Amino acid sequence: MHLKSLTELRDALDTKAVSAEELARHFLKRIEAARELNAFIDVDADRTLEQARGADARLARGERGPLVGLPIAHKDVFVTRGWKSTAGSKMLANYASPFDATVVARLADAGMVTLGKTNMDEFAMGSSNENSAFGPVRNPWDTNAVPGGSSGGSAAAVAARLAPVATGTDTGGSIRQPSSLSGITGIKPTYGRVSRYGMIAFASSLDQAGPMAQSAADCALLLNAMAGFDERDSTSLQRADEDYTRYLGKPWEGASADRPLAGVRIGLPKEYFGAGLAADVRAAIEAALKQYEALGATLVEVSLPKTELSIPVYYVIAPAEASSNLSRFDGVRYGHRAAEYRDLLDMYKKSRAEGFGPEVKRRILVGAYVLSHGYYDAYYLQAQKIRRIIAQDFQDAFAQCDVIMGPVSPTVAWNLGDKADDPVQMYLADIYTLSTSLAGLPGMSVPAGFGSHAGTKGADGAVSRRPVGLQIIGNYFNEARMLQIADAFQRVTEWHRAVPAGV
Repeated sequence: MHLKSLTELRDALDTKAVSAEELARHFLKRIEAARELNAFIDVDADRTLEQARGADARLARGERGPLVGLPIAHKDVFVTRGWKSTAGSKMLANYASPFDATVVARLADAGMVTLGKTNMDEFAMGSSNENSAFGPVRNPWDTNAVPGGSSGGSAAAVAARLAPVATGTDTGGSIRQPSSLSGITGIKPTYGRVSRYGMIAFASSLDQAGPMAQSAADCALLLNAMAGFDERDSTSLQRADEDYTRYLGKPWEGASADRPLAGVRIGLPKEYFGAGLAADVRAAIEAALKQYEALGATLVEVSLPKTELSIPVYYVIAPAEASSNLSRFDGVRYGHRAAEYRDLLDMYKKSRAEGFGPEVKRRILVGAYVLSHGYYDAYYLQAQKIRRIIAQDFQDAFAQCDVIMGPVSPTVAWNLGDKADDPVQMYLADIYTLSTSLAGLPGMSVPAGFGSHAGTKGADGAVSRRPVGLQIIGNYFNEARMLQIADAFQRVTEWHRAVPAGV
């Protein structure tokens, strides 16, 4: 059952080949057997089975919603009533939320069954899932490797088929990058498409929730339930509801069944194919692009000239917002409080020193610095101006193409610990994803092959086979077309069906 897509699992439930409870038990058993991956922070079998029995009752009453009875895992950045809501931090290790995040509530209303809360980089700060207070997540393709971050627990859970789908969040690439490194499909919607209410904030102008699954079709089904206006979120966009599955399996306008993407113009930013791109990743991306040409698409060279500035811009804006957002964790109202302190100021200092990990402290300090008197204009204000120029670069490119494609990450997954002592090298892993987030555009990662850079070997001594993801970037509110283009590729390739050894 764990190898089936959401559509196949839906058919199994509707034909009574399996019940929601049996399906939940199957995945709970797999989660227990794969504890070495450390993909989950909290699993509560009794609560999961209670939800599954409730879904079975809905099915018995004749409800036939597309998601009723299907299992899901939630990234632990979404507050969830009855489950831990830690954001991967010691600061919130014992926090129990009195309410559900909008994303969690909407998927529960749709009838989905929660399998547990997935591990993540602390407060979503990281690219490798090594920053969690609960230990690193391991990549199912090679347990010596990172799964990517910050949604690494969700990515590993889906890749190892511990859950058919999972939620994730993307601030600078944290859905797309772990999806690429773990060999699954993940989409970051247009900023404001999915409610941020109940999502523990990192950088408010960048954070966006999205689905992570085996395929584009599964992501579309999940996005149908997740997206929509929420009056409790001031950044939520008021737009008519869409069916993100509406173009799946259909040819592009004017195209034929044998060349379903004829007329599609794919923009290739020259900045994404420079010297920093590993040869094995380049080869996989170029092979995927040839497949798109066979489907009828036309490749067009475009330019995103400010790409190299996306890293310094992001690492000014995101830490500044994080410094502000994380000021609420002071040991007073909720979160970790130091056991011993002399006075209120000492309690603040000790509680935050003990509760936050090294990467979070680093970003709080950077953020406080760029927002401080005398540096706000020089750093934060300038970064915001360049952010606007980066967004305009994309609009200039979209005048020449329908979607933009390229790599998600410059390399395949690296080994645990390889970049832990060099934050700058870790930040460079997001070079191809940050600009999309800064512009607020939708983007996704689609499995496109495998690679293995020199010196990377598996536990058995053989060269490690590690996934490569193809990035697809669309213009604002163009998710349905992006999913159509991704789905067309997945209908003629098998990369998204590949699973790690033993799965």
